[in-house]
Amino acid sequence: MRPPEELYSIHSEPSSVDGPVLVYAFAGFVDAGAGVRLAADHLLASCEHRLIATFDVDEVFDYRARRPRMSYVVDHFASVEIPQITLHEVTDSSGVPFLLLVGPEPDYQWQRFIAAVEQIVDRFGVRLAIGLTAVPWPAPHTRPLGITVHGSEPSLLENHPSVLGEIEVPGHVSAMLELRLGERGTPSMGITAQVPHYLVQFEYPNAATALLDGLANVTAMSVPRGNLVPAAARAEREIAQQLEGNDEFATVVSALEQQYDQMTHLQSGAGGGLADLAPAGGVPTGDEIAAMVEEFLQGLAGEADEGKTEG
Repeated sequence: MRPPEELYSIHSEPSSVDGPVLVYAFAGFVDAGAGVRLAADHLLASCEHRLIATFDVDEVFDYRARRPRMSYVVDHFASVEIPQITLHEVTDSSGVPFLLLVGPEPDYQWQRFIAAVEQIVDRFGVRLAIGLTAVPWPAPHTRPLGITVHGSEPSLLENHPSVLGEIEVPGHVSAMLELRLGERGTPSMGITAQVPHYLVQFEYPNAATALLDGLANVTAMSVPRGNLVPAAARAEREIAQQLEGNDEFATVVSALEQQYDQMTHLQSGAGGGLADLAPAGGVPTGDEIAAMVEEFLQGLAGEADEGKTEG
């Protein structure tokens, strides 16, 4: 493996003297409803920040699989959007700084990229690393959007019970960072938004707000929602318009509402467990939820492979 330190350039040092929190948010793969990208964009748009480091994107990005967008004006090409992977020091609304690593998920050199992030973690004395992801979930958009919290140490997960058992999913950089950092002794965790599975291909601002709320909950960061609120309201209105006159869609949403309410009833301690309602009640078990997540991730992996073959 080539030296990881050659993969990135440091432009300035963080101002924080104490060990900062590192938040990493990679768009592209495990980003249902574009929740991760929207959350990262919102943090940079609404909070003071300055550039700390940049990565050599040409080393890790597959341009043919994810072709950059170009602007053509009348008779010439006017601009191109070259992807970037950047590290920023961001200051929340309470004046507390943290590090934010953003950009597309690398296509190549994962081990070298992770080793580079590990060097940055050591250099800046990161005390906690948190990854943001979003996956499809059998839940309706008419109920509060949930999150799954996972991590390298049980102490990080207090008050965050999981409904998932043991599953296998395609690897992604966020998960591998959480695993590798935890193995080397850096507390690491992830916050995953549970996006209604029928909305994963559309921009869903509620996924971004759920991720930011989860981040604030586990770190006590203060992050304003700002323009995410009206964006989420617009998305809800558009979904409601799609429901009108679409009996099949309305039936699906109604069934998911019933399942969600039954699950909430059980989790509140009012019932005797999932077995009391399944299979007759149709409440999805942890294995069924895991299968849906795994199917979605396998589908994304297949689409990426097809794109590279066609390129």
